[in-house]
Amino acid sequence: MAENTEQNEAKHDNSSSPGMTDQEKEMAASAYEAFATGKYDDSVKHLEALQERNKEDYKIAMNKSIVEFYKSGQTTTGNLKQTLMAMKNQVHTSSEDVDGLDDVENSLLYYNQAIIHYHMRQYSEAISIGEKLYQFLEPFEEKFAQAVCFLLVDLYLLTFQPEKALHLLAVLDKLSVQGSTKNGKGENNSSNKDGANQRAEFTAMIEAAKSKMHQYKVRAYIQMKSSKACKREIKSVMNTAGNSAPSLFLKSNFEYLRGNYRKAVKLLNSSNIAEHPGPIKTGECVRCMFWNNLGCIHFAMGKHNLGIFYFKKALQENDHTCAQLGDGSNGQSKKFTGIPMCALLANKRYELLYNCGIQLLHIGRPLAAFECLMEAVQVYHSNPRLWLRLAECCISANKGGSEQESKGLPCKKGIVQSIVGQGYHRKIVLASQSTQNTIYSEGQSAAIPVASMEFAAICLRNALLLLPEHQQQDMKTENGSKSSSQSGSTESGSENSDACSGKGQEADKFLSAAPSSPLRKQEVENLRCSILACSTYVALALGDNLMALNHAEKLLNQTKVSGSLKFLGHLYAAEALISLDRISDAIAHLNPENVSDVSMGVLTSEQDQGSDKGDEPVESSGKQTPLCYPSSVTSARAMMLFNLGSAYCLRSEYDKARKCLHQAASMVNTKEIPPEAILLGVYLELQNGQRSHTTFSTGCNCWLVLLHFIIFIK
Repeated sequence: MAENTEQNEAKHDNSSSPGMTDQEKEMAASAYEAFATGKYDDSVKHLEALQERNKEDYKIAMNKSIVEFYKSGQTTTGNLKQTLMAMKNQVHTSSEDVDGLDDVENSLLYYNQAIIHYHMRQYSEAISIGEKLYQFLEPFEEKFAQAVCFLLVDLYLLTFQPEKALHLLAVLDKLSVQGSTKNGKGENNSSNKDGANQRAEFTAMIEAAKSKMHQYKVRAYIQMKSSKACKREIKSVMNTAGNSAPSLFLKSNFEYLRGNYRKAVKLLNSSNIAEHPGPIKTGECVRCMFWNNLGCIHFAMGKHNLGIFYFKKALQENDHTCAQLGDGSNGQSKKFTGIPMCALLANKRYELLYNCGIQLLHIGRPLAAFECLMEAVQVYHSNPRLWLRLAECCISANKGGSEQESKGLPCKKGIVQSIVGQGYHRKIVLASQSTQNTIYSEGQSAAIPVASMEFAAICLRNALLLLPEHQQQDMKTENGSKSSSQSGSTESGSENSDACSGKGQEADKFLSAAPSSPLRKQEVENLRCSILACSTYVALALGDNLMALNHAEKLLNQTKVSGSLKFLGHLYAAEALISLDRISDAIAHLNPENVSDVSMGVLTSEQDQGSDKGDEPVESSGKQTPLCYPSSVTSARAMMLFNLGSAYCLRSEYDKARKCLHQAASMVNTKEIPPEAILLGVYLELQNGQRSHTTFSTGCNCWLVLLHFIIFIK
């Protein structure tokens, strides 16, 4: 983008306004020539002399500030932004009032502001200005019109609006065709030498633009998960750009989405990243991207330890690049000084920390994941999915891993803690389970960011507040229903502007979740259900039974709740009701007929699926079912019956409890019977008076503990 800024700004120096004298035109030309050759001091002198003659023309002052910006090595971005803002106020215009020819005259001022917003990652402001400029595309010179369109395309892709990007790319195709036609007609009127030079320059610009457009189309189709159209554009990219690093990275991303992970790794390894220009020229650290992509691929393959290894390598490369650019911890990056503007986008630390946190959470290191995600949430605080991940870290840290999770009563042997006495006086001491409703951080504020259950409750509350309300989302869906119906034409490969122009409102159905991809309507509903399930579990752990019941009822009232979360919702609601001494209501939730599906997948829409499958079989994601989670509907119903027997015991209905226990035991394998069920059977026998020679000594009268479950829905 910096190159576009340089060219467009200099046009003011070389342009001839009606009010300029021949001497002023000559001074402007000299200033432009000195600027183009890198003689910034001479250019500033010419501009100062020109400014003395025409003090009212703000364009001279703007060009002077641009020259001084380049003189500083593009390291005074913040100062340039303030200068341009002051100039806009000086001419009494604003980007909201771009509706006249006078505002077209000030188009370069707006474009420069959009460029600065882009490099400062202020994408909404940059898009607002760019869309205003796009309304007046026809009066602009062709080169400047292309620059505006390319800027908007880049911004749309960065904000996950591929439909709008494809529409602009179709406009760029038309501009290139019209430009080549005009160039062919005007060539006969110029001298042979000048015409040949202009034709060569124009041809080179068109070829570069076409190569760039193919790459943008691949990125757009990847975001839309349109495999057929993407496969066609990949061939065009490989034909125009060859085996360059960007083209191989795009093809690797394409294979990654198709599930061909080995092929994606092979393509990444074949890219020659050593020949790629550094971040000072391109604003991208290719080495950092290389390691990050390897980490994502191995994450999808379920090789989480390898994935975290590659993510750490990416973090090291990112820190090394930032140290070279001067983007350290001295606060320069916050002031946007001392760092070249084109390199402001090179720092990917927080995106990498987000990836590291998710990876660490999967491999059972919640405390390390919590530290990474807490640093990432300082930047991406409006991402509801990130707040859910933080809550999951807190839950995992307090719940423990699979070993600690089942340490209380892992098997029949674990039921017995010790044996006291001999003979007739021999007594068996049963192991005690972890107490429920524990206060995890007593005497400490819940707002302190530590991996506690209290902080998990705050994270989940933030996540729920960031999700849109059902009514608002339905209204947005109705407004965008027309554009949604047209998505099939582009999915099948249509690229014309008619197919893309009707999709402007489709992005309104998405919920931004940076740095990850935005959430579609169904993904938002899945996320809401997961948040409610975790909120119920956390409330039960904290002893807030009313809040737990409220969350459980909201979860069960969701229209598209998955079978696994519905199963958990009934268990959580029953536990909360039993704690509130509403056993009759709890029994209704523990009806085995409430369980019809316990699959751990999430509901997906057709838009989320690719249009075709990969050539190789998709490898397993490596997700494992928790040890305490039922593997089938029969096991889940048996678990319901075990808990139903506990509820009947609390009402002293021992015959019904015994019947539930026997029925549940007949539905599962003997090894799958939970230790709590064995203790329940012991208690029932004791109540029935069937004492054996062994006397049981327990710390409580009855082990009637409903099982806790927590499931992480990704």
